[in-house]
Parts: sequence; C-alpha cells; structure tokens
Amino acid sequence: MRKAAFTFRAFNVETAKAMDVVSDPKTGLMRLLWWKDVVDKVFANKLVEHPVAQALSSVVSEHKVSKHWLKRSVEARINDANRDEGAITETSAELERYAEDTQSTILYMTLQAGGIQSTVADHAASHIGKASGLLLLLKALPHHVNKQGVIPYIPANIAEECGLLTQEGGRSEVRMDERLPDAVFKVASVAEAHLHKARELASSVPREAIPVLLPALPAQVLLDSLRRCEFNVFDSRVSRGVHGVSPLWYQLKLNWYSWRNKY
Repeated sequence: MRKAAFTFRAFNVETAKAMDVVSDPKTGLMRLLWWKDVVDKVFANKLVEHPVAQALSSVVSEHKVSKHWLKRSVEARINDANRDEGAITETSAELERYAEDTQSTILYMTLQAGGIQSTVADHAASHIGKASGLLLLLKALPHHVNKQGVIPYIPANIAEECGLLTQEGGRSEVRMDERLPDAVFKVASVAEAHLHKARELASSVPREAIPVLLPALPAQVLLDSLRRCEFNVFDSRVSRGVHGVSPLWYQLKLNWYSWRNKY
C-alpha cells in the first residue's frame, strides 16, 4: 500500500505543479490534458515513457484502483486552469469540492489499493482531504499573488463578509488589505471543522485504514502554524520547515501519532 500511496502523491504533484512550472497558462493546460490522456493509456495497458506514469501503471496492474478517481483529480485541475485568470469561486462549497477532487481522491485510491472497504474510512478520508486541500490553498496564496498579482482561492461569499470583495471590469476580485487574515481565518475554520468531523469517526475507522488517514496530521500542523501567525499567510514563519515547524519535530509528531494509531 505504501508504494501505491507514494505513486498517487507523485501523480498529484505532477498535476498540481503543471500550471506553476510554465510562464504560459496554455502550456500548463496542455500538460494537464496530457496527464488526462496518460490515465486513459495506463488503464489501456499502453506504455508511457514517464517515471510517474510507469509507476502508476505498475500500481494499477497490482491493485484494484478506480480510474474514476484519477480522472476526477486531473479534470478538477483542468477546470481550475480553464478559469479566467484571477477569477474566484463564488462559494466555500465550490472550494471544498475542488479540495476533495484534488486531495480526498488520493486517499480514496490509497484505501482501494489497500483493499480497505469501509464507508466510515471513506467519509473520514473525504473530510481530511477537504481540510488538507483548503489549508494548502491558503498556504499557497503568496505564491499566486506574486505570480498573478491577484488573490485566488478566497471565495466571493467570504470575501464579501470581510469587506474584501471588489468589482473590476465586471469581475469579482479580492482586495488585499489588513482584513485578509479575517478571510483566511474563515476558510481555515471550514478546514478545521472537517478535521473535527474526521476525528469524530476515528473510533469506527478500521485499524488498517489509520495510516492512510495520517495526512490529517500535516493539515493540523499547518492550521496551528496559521493560527500562531494570526492567519497572516504572508508571515514567513508559515513556510519555514514543514508547514511552519522544524522537520525533526514534525517527524517525531508523525511517529507518535502513527505509534498510537491516531490521525
């Protein structure tokens, strides 16, 4: 199952960085479309000369993995790439759906690869993926601001609540001022609620599913770091080490949770 988990995460990294490693968005979109085609080829037993694609082929041949989750993951990123530059989602629910499509799907597939059939584990994975996805989007806000000059991934409904929503050329945008941490806090609170719901299910989650759900820990670490920085995503402490803590402390905490069968 570990091999499958690493492979799915490698696939996610490749699709996540597709838009970031190019200067022309069209080139990034073409790269994502190429990965969508790779998924079809992998399930058709066709060789693709790429190390991640080959690892994916190996995992798919060894385990029963749903093609649906892989396609859903890459299609979510394609839809995001197709949005007008600087466009924001209208509601928190839309952002949660994107987080689930790009993060929860990794956990769903890892559970499948481990032969773990549990509705409770699936529900916990859904919540953890949503929390992880939302928090990672918040952490990446400075990168997107530097690259695009606008603030994406703050939903319009939250921006409006915080007095940050503006209209520029008929398009909604998020204003960057001292109230931005308030909006970050509201999105982070949605993520925290998902972590809480996932942990409420812990007593009913099969023991063998616990390692798959450990990504709840890095999500919690990032949430705690944001809280220490008063939800200022531009505070350099957030990007230090691993989600704002030393790598050693992070590894010790991860080992502790793993040893105690917690997430």
